[in-house]
Amino acid sequence: MKEYQAKADCLANKTILITGAGDGIGKTLAIECAEKGASVILLGKTVKKLEAVYDEIEKLGQQQASIVPLDLSGATEEHYTDLADTIKREYGKLDGLVHNASQLGVLGQFAQIEKSTWDEVLQINVTAQYLLTKALIPVLALAPNSTTVFTTSGVGNKGRAYWGIYSISKFATEGMMQTLADEFENSTLRFNAINPGATRTGMRANAFPAEDASLLKTPLEIMPTYLYLLSDDSKSITGQRLNAQ
Repeated sequence: MKEYQAKADCLANKTILITGAGDGIGKTLAIECAEKGASVILLGKTVKKLEAVYDEIEKLGQQQASIVPLDLSGATEEHYTDLADTIKREYGKLDGLVHNASQLGVLGQFAQIEKSTWDEVLQINVTAQYLLTKALIPVLALAPNSTTVFTTSGVGNKGRAYWGIYSISKFATEGMMQTLADEFENSTLRFNAINPGATRTGMRANAFPAEDASLLKTPLEIMPTYLYLLSDDSKSITGQRLNAQ
């Protein structure tokens, strides 16, 4: 799907929520979705960044975006159920959910992982995704063909030394996706995961500070796989792990 050619209106009349939409892959995806006709819900913790993405989408002259300031590290189950109620009331359905927000934590030996780091990474990468998906399933079910996209990693199905809690969290992410895909196999809800690969983002720079970022793919260059899974062209695909590179 790396060569997928998205039609100009492939996401018309769709409502898509993207977490971590303030920068990196989430920002690029939000703008691409809006350009393809979707109403985009921008979820993130930094209002200033979300407003900047909102302004870029406004310039496209397409559907107006919505901003949801929410810190996944401290959000409660009530926050997610309130969000689901708001989406249902304002949009009537949710066609796409992209779990893009992730926390890297600290790379190092397993025995030296701090409990606070363990808790923080699992909260954002696993628990928040569980709570958000759980709350939004009834709204996703209102769409004729909904799609949920999780973000995994190269260390998400083969552990790697020193990637500790991040790797473990991505194993959990893939397990969550597979469980949901199997549970909703005979329904209009689909669940898949994307491994973005080495991409020019802030998280990648934190993990590999000495790396030459100019050699990496930009977020824009890996968009075809995301747009494929969000479009109806992939409506038969569920329970899959796709590589964007």
